Amino acid sequence: MYRAIADPTRRALLDELVERDGQTLFELCSRLVTRHDVGSSRQAVSQHLDVLEAAGLVTRSKQGRTTLHHVHTAPLAEVAERWLRTDRK
Repeated sequence: MYRAIADPTRRALLDELVERDGQTLFELCSRLVTRHDVGSSRQAVSQHLDVLEAAGLVTRSKQGRTTLHHVHTAPLAEVAERWLRTDRK
C-alpha cells in the first residue's frame, strides 16, 4: 500500500475518487488533466489504477460495457488508526 500511495499521480487519482466515486477511466483522465495538470495517457492511468487496486484502495465494477472505479479507504484508515492512537504509552 505504501508504494501505491507514494506516487503523486496515484494520490491525485485517489483524491478524485474521494471527491466523486464511481468514475470511468476517461473521466479520471480528464480530471487529472484539468485539475492536476497531469497529462498521462489512458494506458498509464490504467496502470496506476491497477497498482491502487492491488493495494486494496480501488475496486472496479461493471455497468454494461462501462467500468467504474471506486475508492476503498479502509486500508488507509487502518494505518492511521495504528499510528494515531492516543491510548499508547
